[in-house]
Amino acid sequence: MNTPDAQTISSARPVIALHCSGSGAAQWRKLGEAIGGRHAFSAPEHYGCQSTGAWSGERAFTLADEAARTVGIIDASSDKVHLVGHSYGGGVALRAALERPERIASLTLYEPSAFHLLKTMGAHGMHALAEIVAISKRTADGVSCGDYRGAAASFVDYWGGPGAWDALRPSVQAALTRWAPKAPLDFCALLDERTPASAYAALRVPALILLGQHAPLPTRAIAERLPMLLPAARLAVVEGAGHMGPVTHADEVNAAIARHIAEVDANIERTESIAMSTETL
Repeated sequence: MNTPDAQTISSARPVIALHCSGSGAAQWRKLGEAIGGRHAFSAPEHYGCQSTGAWSGERAFTLADEAARTVGIIDASSDKVHLVGHSYGGGVALRAALERPERIASLTLYEPSAFHLLKTMGAHGMHALAEIVAISKRTADGVSCGDYRGAAASFVDYWGGPGAWDALRPSVQAALTRWAPKAPLDFCALLDERTPASAYAALRVPALILLGQHAPLPTRAIAERLPMLLPAARLAVVEGAGHMGPVTHADEVNAAIARHIAEVDANIERTESIAMSTETL
């Protein structure tokens, strides 16, 4: 096997991958294996995961609170970073990118759940918004009465399709049941985010928006809208996949992410090389 030399590894831009609600860093294990030989790779976990702990409850939870950990990783990097996010992780990635737009090399977002954008999308957006508000309420109602298992089951079956909960291993069901009280916070943070749609014009970096062929209406609407808001974005459909494509179609999704990052790096290196050659003339 060919391995890059130390200089190549050290000069490669870090990759930060953010998981969906109810998941964890393990969601991106295969992606880390696929690109980790060249890039420093991190998959920070959100509040509600065992490694991070629960939200403090000291005030209303916001998307900025969740993004703070990622922003800290960006600030600690000596180079620009590639940001990857799935669903809730995509919403968090967008928030982190807006806080540090000059430190982002690229974005790759699989159906980012930036639900606040639905409010700006006319009748189509309001129909999608009503759908996500309904599952948000169903989940919150289950949590408020102590039916964490029922809340988790409703959440999983919405995003994964009917029967998705029953198909999970008992240990995974137990973990999601413990996580369920965090779900209403995620929904509120995404729905109440106050970033105007016009703010995304500041993210002038190459962005790949991935959309599952069988995506639910809310995230489909957002994925189709983002290329109109992000100046250098393109949309790609993952055939046969639904919202959980990074899990069910991991090989295809990870390959698309890796290609996008490699293309961006190659373009940056080419630009830097031309600039250096010009300076020596």
